[in-house]
Amino acid sequence: MTRRILWAATILVPIDVVLAVLGVHDTALFIVSALALIPLAFAIGEATDNVGEHTGPVVAGLLNASFGNAPELLISLFAVHEGLFTVVRASLTGSVVSNLLLVLGTALMFGRTARVSRRSVFANLGQVALAAGLFGVATLLPSVLHRGGSAPAELTTYAVVIAGVLLVIYLAITTAHIRRAVRLHRDHGPDASDGAWSLTRGLVTLGLATVATAVVSELLTGTIETFAEHTGLGQFFTSAIIIAIVGNAAEHGGAVVVAARGNVALATEIGLSSAAQVATFVIPAVVLLSLLLEPLPMVFRPVEFVGYALAVLVPAVLLGRGRVSRGRGAVLVITYAVVGVIFFVVSR
Repeated sequence: MTRRILWAATILVPIDVVLAVLGVHDTALFIVSALALIPLAFAIGEATDNVGEHTGPVVAGLLNASFGNAPELLISLFAVHEGLFTVVRASLTGSVVSNLLLVLGTALMFGRTARVSRRSVFANLGQVALAAGLFGVATLLPSVLHRGGSAPAELTTYAVVIAGVLLVIYLAITTAHIRRAVRLHRDHGPDASDGAWSLTRGLVTLGLATVATAVVSELLTGTIETFAEHTGLGQFFTSAIIIAIVGNAAEHGGAVVVAARGNVALATEIGLSSAAQVATFVIPAVVLLSLLLEPLPMVFRPVEFVGYALAVLVPAVLLGRGRVSRGRGAVLVITYAVVGVIFFVVSR
């Protein structure tokens, strides 16, 4: 039933385009655009799951994370083009925090007590901590070296170097992981189930959903400032919380469904790996691609590092022993609510 509703909700995409052509108020367009991203995220998740029947779970998981993070990447690039640097940094920070606290916490609340891989927990959280730490250096080091302050060009240079290092690390680890997974699936993997889509159908659906996401993301980006001003929520809160939640719809829905079906370990992996990918791939990719549009200085606010710290430390403490439960999930969601309140206060 839920799947049918979400597929039917894709009608919001052409409605969103028509409303944009008719010139409706930006606040209404923002709401419709945000809602339209949810069924598109579901379509991306559904397509990658079916592609996984032919490629194996590891490759499918990577595709799910990559295309599931497509809204964040596209929104960020459109925002860079518009010069909305606060929106870019806040939405990316919010995506990482949302995955580690809200997505993961909600999934655990729908699951049961289970064991998870401690190695995976600390590996993913370690990647997020590394990225946050390095971009913290990019934010503070220029001011330390040049006590009178730093020019935007200097800030951009530090960010580009760090982004390049993170991207190389991510690509090296991911490439080795994929090669091993493809080899194992080819030699020992099961055939696709009877109800699975064909590989062609899955890839075509994935492509169409991504194109539609690009269109809707552009419309959403153009309405952020008006929506934030009209509602009084502030640009920072709107980007870090509302846009981040909408952008993580694929991971959120997928993790909850998987957890409810009993596969809590996989649900945990979805939240953790998606956050790690945003931190070590999406953010560096945005920094490097921004050089083709408008160089993006990655100068994070102190409150954003507070968000990163809570998003890493709380899951590390709760999941560090390799056990998850509904109670731990509730603590993660409560922590996210606290972060949301902090973001709202500083956004005023």
